[in-house]
Amino acid sequence: MRHTISVLVENKFGVLTRVAGLFSGRGYNIDSLNVAPTQDPTASRMTIVTRGDDATVDQIVKQLNKLTDVMKVVDFRENEYVDRELVLVKVSVDSKTRAEVMQITDIFRAKIVDVQPKSLSIEVTGDEGKIEKLLSLMKRFGVMDLTRTGKVALPRKDGKAE
Repeated sequence: MRHTISVLVENKFGVLTRVAGLFSGRGYNIDSLNVAPTQDPTASRMTIVTRGDDATVDQIVKQLNKLTDVMKVVDFRENEYVDRELVLVKVSVDSKTRAEVMQITDIFRAKIVDVQPKSLSIEVTGDEGKIEKLLSLMKRFGVMDLTRTGKVALPRKDGKAE
């Protein structure tokens, strides 16, 4: 089962290495990792997506809480958070397929960010379902290149972000 974990950490040198080391040292895999500063310049938020049963994720959360530079850890459960991902995908096109790729891009409210004679580069943001559906449609045209930011997430409830 996939889990999204939000980790608020002190914005210091080496914190990312310690968190990644915790995962690798215990044999846990990271599906995606996003790190960026928050509204407080002394803190950064890590959004980590990992796989495991509830007991495994509980153990990960306990281990993360033991790290000195970690301020807060939240294991998001379904319907408790809003998440988004950004993807840039370069799709092969020709004179016959260009219009269809542009139409699909428009349907998904994505943006064409670069136009070349034999390719279009598309920017799309959304939840995992939207991203995966767009990518599956683009496969038949030929995905030439792809990069993803990894998931970012915030809690749904009002008040200060956890």
